[in-house]
Amino acid sequence: MASSPSSMSSPMIPMELHSLNREKLFNSLCDHLTSCARPLQGFVLLQGGEEQTRHCTDHLELFRQESYFAYLFGVEEPGFYGTIDIASGKSMLFIPRLLADYAVWMGEIQPPSHFQEKYKVTQVFYTDEIKEVLLDQYQATGAPLLFLLHGLNTDSNKYSKPAEFQGIEKFQTDLNTLHPILTECRVIKSDLELALIQYANDISSEAHVEVMRKTKVGMKEYQLESMFLHHTYMYGGCRHCSYTCICATGDNSAVLHYGHAAAPNGKTLQEGDMALLDMGAEYHFYGSDITCSFPVNGKFTRDQSLVYTAVLDAHDAVISAMRPGVSWVDMHKLAERVTLESLKKGNLLVGDVDKMMAERLGAVFMPHGLGHLLGIDTHDPGGYLQGAERPKEPGLSSLRTSRKLLKGMVITVEPGCYFIDALLLPALESPAVSEFFNRVEINRFRGFGGVRIESDVCVTSSGCVNMSKCPRKIEEIEAVMAGAPWPIEKTTFLSGNGQV
Repeated sequence: MASSPSSMSSPMIPMELHSLNREKLFNSLCDHLTSCARPLQGFVLLQGGEEQTRHCTDHLELFRQESYFAYLFGVEEPGFYGTIDIASGKSMLFIPRLLADYAVWMGEIQPPSHFQEKYKVTQVFYTDEIKEVLLDQYQATGAPLLFLLHGLNTDSNKYSKPAEFQGIEKFQTDLNTLHPILTECRVIKSDLELALIQYANDISSEAHVEVMRKTKVGMKEYQLESMFLHHTYMYGGCRHCSYTCICATGDNSAVLHYGHAAAPNGKTLQEGDMALLDMGAEYHFYGSDITCSFPVNGKFTRDQSLVYTAVLDAHDAVISAMRPGVSWVDMHKLAERVTLESLKKGNLLVGDVDKMMAERLGAVFMPHGLGHLLGIDTHDPGGYLQGAERPKEPGLSSLRTSRKLLKGMVITVEPGCYFIDALLLPALESPAVSEFFNRVEINRFRGFGGVRIESDVCVTSSGCVNMSKCPRKIEEIEAVMAGAPWPIEKTTFLSGNGQV
């Protein structure tokens, strides 16, 4: 029997992870209430996600749990509610009371005890009992206070949905306290969270290598996507992807969010094209976000090497500089500076790099931010603290965080260099920056597309760890595409007692 093309095996999922997340929130919320001289009474109440049908049909889309609810309870099923009692720290789940014919169409109807054991919570009741249970459990006088989740996601500019249930008018509600505290809990990852993110990175890195090996001129972009999805599901147990795969080749690689419904990874790979593959698997809610760029024929040209090396040098410079206390805005500017210096060395740009930086020339070649927090969401929340202002300058205005790095953060490092006519042509005519271009050389690169290199990086006490394990150097990529082996060295995050 042929050996498996994977060294991965799906890890067990410890529900202790979510117990620790609840404990972290409980302690943080109690500290906040104590500092504000507020009583330690009431309930945190979150509503889980609901199944959605496709438009007006009865076709159920594959369910994926709401992320804050997943963080605290780890529940896979739809229709749940969850609470934490501020007075005692006890956790409760409320499950939907299913009709008898559910057993015919969907499978066995499990009792509350099943979910109590599965999700390691204190008690389980039905959703039609929420009002009575919370009123009964409340130990103080007056109407119980519910801390509901309501706040702005600074990545999507959308608001989280506060829980609703029949009888909520019998309770006091607080819509302001919970969201910033719970969001900040998600920013710093525990060892158990890091282990899942590392696994998602390991299987995704392995899949990227597999795609790299099998890419050939004449294939379709969607075939590369298909190979990635197959590998991470077949060998990694990853039913969900962290986001829609971006499988861009040739000039498509200058389209930052290529792969959407109007551009469905459908182009035929051509000789001389660069591929930009941005794909990451998700395992038990925790994700990865990795981008590899390489020539589809397996050999870099001089021009491809020039642009690729500029981006790789920026990628490596940022990772070398990352440690607690470092400003992410400064890291973005470092990536821009290294890229501009490389383009100047390659004779695409002329003039003083300090002046280029002052005129924000880097945003012409990298209009997106350097990276974003990563965890249960690809763009994990918490990038902007309450009251923080977004930078307004070109490029910097696209940053998904302006924070200083903290130990335990996981953040993507994804510098890029793109030749986008919508940005390049106005810049060539701009009095502020046109002097910096070698027009003959720049015009040769119109239609080149772009290069992005993205790794998921965990901030440690003294530096950082790159969790992504893909070939990055030109000689490594060419060797792997020619059939050389690529062993993935697994990284284990240990807790204080030596356990994963």
